[in-house]
Order: sequence, then structure tokens, then C-alpha cells
Amino acid sequence: MSKVLVVEDDVAFGTMLKTFLEKRDYKVALVYSAAEAFKKISSDKFDLVLTDVRLPDNDGLEILKNVKAENPSTQVIVMTSYAEISMAVNAMKEGAFDYVSKPFRPESILQTIENALHTNEVAPKVEKPKAPKKSSGPLNENKDLVKGVSEPSRRLSDYVELVAPTNMSVLITGESGTGKEQIAKSIHLQSKRHAAPFIAVDCGAIPKEIASSEFFGHIKGSFTGAINDKTGHFAAANGGTLFLDEIGNLTYELQVQLLRALQERRIKPVGSNNEIEVDIRVVTATNEDLSEAVKEGDFREDLYHRLNEFSIKVPALRERKEDLMLFANQFLDEANADLEKNIVGFTDEAIHAFKNYNWPGNLRELKNMVKRAVLLTQDELIPLKVLPHEIATSTRTNENDYGLFKNKNEEQLILDALEKTGGNKSKAARMLSIDRKTLYNKLKQYGIKL
Repeated sequence: MSKVLVVEDDVAFGTMLKTFLEKRDYKVALVYSAAEAFKKISSDKFDLVLTDVRLPDNDGLEILKNVKAENPSTQVIVMTSYAEISMAVNAMKEGAFDYVSKPFRPESILQTIENALHTNEVAPKVEKPKAPKKSSGPLNENKDLVKGVSEPSRRLSDYVELVAPTNMSVLITGESGTGKEQIAKSIHLQSKRHAAPFIAVDCGAIPKEIASSEFFGHIKGSFTGAINDKTGHFAAANGGTLFLDEIGNLTYELQVQLLRALQERRIKPVGSNNEIEVDIRVVTATNEDLSEAVKEGDFREDLYHRLNEFSIKVPALRERKEDLMLFANQFLDEANADLEKNIVGFTDEAIHAFKNYNWPGNLRELKNMVKRAVLLTQDELIPLKVLPHEIATSTRTNENDYGLFKNKNEEQLILDALEKTGGNKSKAARMLSIDRKTLYNKLKQYGIKL
């Protein structure tokens, strides 16, 4: 039975973690301060330490150093809020196995714990294996995937992590531009098939006359224009993941062929008498209501249930405004790299306009707008004047929207945020769309004491 030490000053959360892990046959000790943790570490040997990075009397880095000094083979996982990601990265450099962002559901950390303990069993001297799904920021190795910190984004990440290791077919729904293909890539990268091909197909862009050939391939001479053998998408994705975007655009005839291929795990190239076995996972996406298409007879019900073993809805950008500037800054970094520029950030007026706008085109619209603004900007900060007219002139859509601007109301905004969050600085910083360090500097600047 693996021994785990949980260091968490939030009594309720720590107790929940302890109970959860004990039900899964871990032997768990729970302490609420760094001082208690140091005593436990010196008097007992643990296989794993799970610690918050912020504690009343010290921080998680000191606990990490103490653990590694006492027993280098003990693995450490740190728990952090998004505003403290930099501290988590430092912990990784000091030898922590991994970090998890709070708040989280206990189920979402279980695999990380098991990976850490397995690392001890296999190679105690290895500090941390590299995994494709983790990074120091809001992206993983799929550079286009933006991971937010809002509740809808956390829930989305939880679903991806839950279903990725399985072989279940996944149906991803959501508005156009929400990043459904990037979610599919993330599922693939976090699956056991991550080293095999990921083949993406836009079902709406394939002419129905050659759709069978595109999916299943053909042999030379099987029809006019077939001058060579062709490998179809199914064969190309063998061993990996086949992503079918806008699945609702498939013709009824192709739906029948697709259903058979998925049921039999065999395909027959056009013009061939020989079947080919394929081992693929299918992930599909649509911005339509497929269940309604089934009712209207436009989409086969049996295929719908075959593809919809697990469904994920990607939230629209307007549903996760807390993530807006996180996404914008990531797209700014990408645009700087692509255009060989060095724009530092956005003016307060531009940020204000961003938060007023409803973003009907979602992440795609935001990414394209930021890249265009970077191209047009001559100074260090992107100004309001380079933004598209509909964004620059948008009016406030949420009277309770918070943000810091260089004006006479800045101090009052900070006080309001602190009052609404009961003095919780982390929550206040998120409400104000700034990090904790910036908030501390502002508190010092205005002489605000809590």
C-alpha cells in the first residue's frame, strides 16, 4: 500500500482528498502547515507528497527541497492556482514530478499520482518523464491548443483527460471557431495512440463523387482518372486516430459505408476485391445538432450512436470570458513569432474593447484579429485604432465585468473586487484579469492593507 502525505491548509479540501485516496487503497497522512509537514517527512517515509504551493507558514518549494533531502526517491506533486504557475514551474525544475491547477476534482489527479508512483517503481532516479499533455503554460505539445482557467475550460480539460486513454469514439460539438480540431488533437496526444498518425478530414470539403476513394482508397484503373493506387484516410490513420470534422455533411451512402467500416474494422479500396484490416479510433466533430438530423432522417441513427460513445461540448468564447486575455496573449506570442515582431501587449483601451465584444467567431476570430493587429501595430502595445471597427466600437455587455485601467477608478476597482471575494487575493486577481504579483504591487502602491 503506497503512503501519501497531503499538505493542504484548506481543511475541507484536504479532508476530501484524504478520503478520496483512502477509498482507493492509499495510506494517507494529512497535515495543514509546512511545520507539520517537516515533522512528518523527518519521522516517516512516504512514496508521494501532494502539497499546495501556498501555505500559511511557508511554501511548497521548501517542502519539496526537504522531501528530496530526506528521501530523493519520494515523488512530489504540487497544487497551484493559475496565478502561481511560475512557482509550479520552479518546482518542476527543483525535481517535482508534476503540478495540477486548482480547483480540480480528485478524479482528475488520480492518473498523475499513479504515474508518479509507477515512476518510482520503474526508475527511482528519474525525476520526471516527459509527457505530451503537460507544459508550463496554457498549451501542451499541440501548439494550437489553448487551455483556459475558467470553470467551463477546466471542465473541458477534465473530460478530455477522462476519455483520452480509452478507445471510445468521441463526438465533439460546439460553435464554429471554438477549436474542436485542437480538442481532437489533444485527445490523440493524451491517448495510447499518440505515437501513431492523427489524420484530420473535412467531410464538407470532399466531393461526393470521390468520397469513397478518399476514405477507403482505390487501386489503379478502378475508374477514369485512377492512374495510381491511392491510400485512403482509414488506411493512413491505421493504428492512430481519424478525425472527421463536420461529420453531418456526409452523404447517406457514405454514412452506410462508414458504419460498416467501423463495425467490421475492415475496408475495401475502390476496385479491389481484398479487404484491409484497420485499427483506428474515430473522433468526430460538428457544429450542427446531429440528434435533430437523426430525427429528420438526414443522419443514420445507428451511425450516430456508434460515433457518440462519449460526447464533449466545447464552450463558446463568450461563455469563458475569464480566459479571454489568456488566449489573446498566447495568440500574440504566436503572431510575434510568425511575423517576426516584438509587440509586448495591449493597451488598456484595447483590452476594454475585447471584453465588451461578444466574439461570435470564437477563438478563430480572436486569433485572426490579434495577428492582423500585430501586423498593423508600430509601437510596443496594440492600440484601439488597429482593431476592427465592430470590436473597437462594441459596448459593454456585462455590467459586472471587471478590469484594471489606468484611470482614477483603479483603486476602487481593486477594493470592490476584494470586497466581493471576501479578501481572497487570488480570486480578486482573477476577477481583475491580472496575476497575483501585479495585485500585490497595486495594494502596496495604494497602501491597501488586509
